[in-house]
Amino acid sequence: MGMTDERLHKFPSADELSRAAAQAIAGDLRRGMEQGDATIALSGGDTPRATYRHLADADLPWERIQVYWAGERYVPHDAEDSNYRMERETLLDPVPIPDYNIHPMPTDAPDPEDAAGAYEELLWDQFGAGLGFDVIVLGIGRDGHTASLFAGSPALEEKERWVVPAMALAEPRRRLTLTLPIISRARAVHFLVTGAGKHEALTRALEGGDCPAALVRPSGGTLAWWVDEAALRGSGGD
Repeated sequence: MGMTDERLHKFPSADELSRAAAQAIAGDLRRGMEQGDATIALSGGDTPRATYRHLADADLPWERIQVYWAGERYVPHDAEDSNYRMERETLLDPVPIPDYNIHPMPTDAPDPEDAAGAYEELLWDQFGAGLGFDVIVLGIGRDGHTASLFAGSPALEEKERWVVPAMALAEPRRRLTLTLPIISRARAVHFLVTGAGKHEALTRALEGGDCPAALVRPSGGTLAWWVDEAALRGSGGD
């Protein structure tokens, strides 16, 4: 695979991966605090879920961490398939973070375009013309998508906007997503990938193949892939 050992972190099990990734993310957040409040954008999925539980155990000054989202399903925040709900339950509720440090993507506007515009304005208030997120946590779907950037989506061609609506093939189809221009400004991007079912998509992404995840290339930051043996070899579980 076209990936240096420094960027590819391999683990025998998903639990070992999740523990190590949480430690690395915590370290990046501490480094972000050297310049003020640290910023992180979260993604949904089963692998991030386990990592967030371990991250909640980290000894971090949560009052100095600003939390955002990389992608969201356009459903109410209390819906079972809401990324916000999952991340609230696994990471944010267990830690002493002020509510005003939590910035979920809005999903209550009738028009997702309005919601995307409002979230982009929020990000401009945070970052302006400076750097981007200290940390972005991403996963990869079996189809190679990441955040809510899907193959063939106009969102992949976006050069200016930071947040746009997107459509998925699976329900709920309506989504919001960060775009490549703001993702590329991150100081650290962490991809979390587990399970044999992700092997094909992972291989394409690592080899620079035709999938959205392969397009994530931080311009001035680091890119790390955290993978278990099942995802890497295509065997050993789902």
